Amino acid sequence: MPQFKQVDVFTDVKYKGNPVAVIFDADGLTTDQMQDIARWTNLSETTFVVKPQSSDADYGLRIFTPGEELPFAGHPTLGSAFALLEDGLIAPKNGKVIQDCKAGLVEISIDESSSLLEFKLPYAKSRPISEETKNQVQESLGKTVVGQPVLIETGPKWAVFEFMSADDVLNLNIDLAKITELSKENDWTGIEVFGKHESGKYELRNIAPIVGVAEDPACGSGSGALGAYLSAHKKEVIDSFEITQGRPIGRDAKIRVRIGKDDGSVFVGGNAVTCFSGTYSI
Repeated sequence: MPQFKQVDVFTDVKYKGNPVAVIFDADGLTTDQMQDIARWTNLSETTFVVKPQSSDADYGLRIFTPGEELPFAGHPTLGSAFALLEDGLIAPKNGKVIQDCKAGLVEISIDESSSLLEFKLPYAKSRPISEETKNQVQESLGKTVVGQPVLIETGPKWAVFEFMSADDVLNLNIDLAKITELSKENDWTGIEVFGKHESGKYELRNIAPIVGVAEDPACGSGSGALGAYLSAHKKEVIDSFEITQGRPIGRDAKIRVRIGKDDGSVFVGGNAVTCFSGTYSI
């Protein structure tokens, strides 16, 4: 029977990060079957390992939320690569593996000394968010937004809002019904809110009820969007920073973001650990 794993990502402590269900040998599954499985696992994402379309890739991957297929997502990318590496089904070449997904080819680096995996964000497209929409989001969160919000597409489409502090982010009064309505009206995957700790780390929350994810415990695509926001829109000179995420829902994820010095590429990294493994059937 084909294999299944559930991997916790952006943590080296089981049950403190963001789980992804990794379904091996999925070429025989239809899109409808994949969506049914993703809806049943009820995780923020479930991935399906398939044969790559590109000869340059080590494996292919399809990524589903409970409600839809995504072209790319961060923690499923790292979790799936970890699962395949752990089972010896792929092997790094010059410290890297290549994933083929609907967003294209994604480069993943492996630091064997620290067990850290890091993906290169395939793209970050942005457009401004209106003052009227900004005010609507403020009302739905109960706190005042600072700066100019921006929609950043990194696979998912995150509407990025900055707050004065990490404490503001942790103490939002979130109106999920209103966020769902705004997401539908504006074609967002969800909203991303962040603020800075005194330590210099960032607190991040990703709210995406429209795709069945009330709050993401740890978001790789969202962390990449934050890197793009800080470097491109706030024009901050920044080499790297750390993110904490998931505490409002009982997690303690740790994410590292690095900005390429030459071209501004965004890299997102973290650890992973397998929690469950077994077989599945249709």
